[in-house]
Amino acid sequence: MIDLDLTLPLARFTLRVARRLSGRAVAILGASGSGKTSLLESIAGLRAGASGRIVIDGETLLDTRALRSLPPERRRIGYVPQDALLFPHLNVERNVRFGSDKSSGEGAESAERLFREAVSILEIDRLLARFPATLSGGERQRVALARAIAARPRLLLLDEPLAAVDVALKGRILPYLLRVRDELHVPFLYVTHNAGEARAVAEEAVVLREGTVVFAGAPEQALAWVSQGDPEARFDNILAGRLEAPPDAGSKDASRGTGVLRVGEARLVVPAEDADPSSSLAVFAVSPEDVLVSSRPLEGISARNVLPGAVVALEIGETSGWARIRAQGIEWNALVTKEAVRELELAPGRPAWIAVKTHVFRRLR
Repeated sequence: MIDLDLTLPLARFTLRVARRLSGRAVAILGASGSGKTSLLESIAGLRAGASGRIVIDGETLLDTRALRSLPPERRRIGYVPQDALLFPHLNVERNVRFGSDKSSGEGAESAERLFREAVSILEIDRLLARFPATLSGGERQRVALARAIAARPRLLLLDEPLAAVDVALKGRILPYLLRVRDELHVPFLYVTHNAGEARAVAEEAVVLREGTVVFAGAPEQALAWVSQGDPEARFDNILAGRLEAPPDAGSKDASRGTGVLRVGEARLVVPAEDADPSSSLAVFAVSPEDVLVSSRPLEGISARNVLPGAVVALEIGETSGWARIRAQGIEWNALVTKEAVRELELAPGRPAWIAVKTHVFRRLR
């Protein structure tokens, strides 16, 4: 539980956040310059001038009326900024052990367990002897996250941890965040421009606009607020499920290089050339531009994934917008034009069918 009643004067506006957050994972959304990083830095104790109250799990970190302000090193908060900021003179193992060695009140045996746990979760076993200069951007961010986890924080603050690496790597932090959430049970606040990631990872979402909270609630309901105010926003469909071996050769779903991703009741045909399908967790992303929508049943088309469903919501601007369609237990974001909405007579509650080609699924893990 995080209780915030925070005020911080900034150059263009004053950041004001008064919320109670109870989710294990909370997405912080909003345009660049809206105060997201300043909020994280204030919680971590890295911003001078913050006033009000910050209480995490009953412990008061800041209360300006009571003249209480814990220094950053006593807040037990793990902070992973956009730049990984690894120690260049230490190899990966020593970077991560720096976190476990600094863990408050932990003995040697417990510190070793924390180290091994972080290394396993972030899958950096093969990197331990290497130095930061030899790592890719994605590898550096995984090491930084492992170092933060190894310190056994009460809360993780993640500030767009893959923003500094190329676009192809951005989604790869997501599978590891799912493992942190589900296996380590470490709560975190995650700054992102990707509303699709927020829906997949977070239990709550907060949208900031010029320092003001304009929305707080379920991530799937944040879509309209993000689309209105963040030109950098993305709305990828993030699908996490079990990847199974392809069907028998005689099956209509059989195809070389494909597998079946089970997400709840849905059964999706996806690429599976890069890894052997197994019962392990797999995560894929699909851009909303690649989700085709119809108001009638689809037959005789090449797409391997054709799902019946219904329109949940529409957010349409002057020329285009978003349709949210629930099909076989999954809510899909689809990019649609205003003309398509009119011609297809799309409306909340109306039946709709979606088609997604196999090759547009991008594997993140």
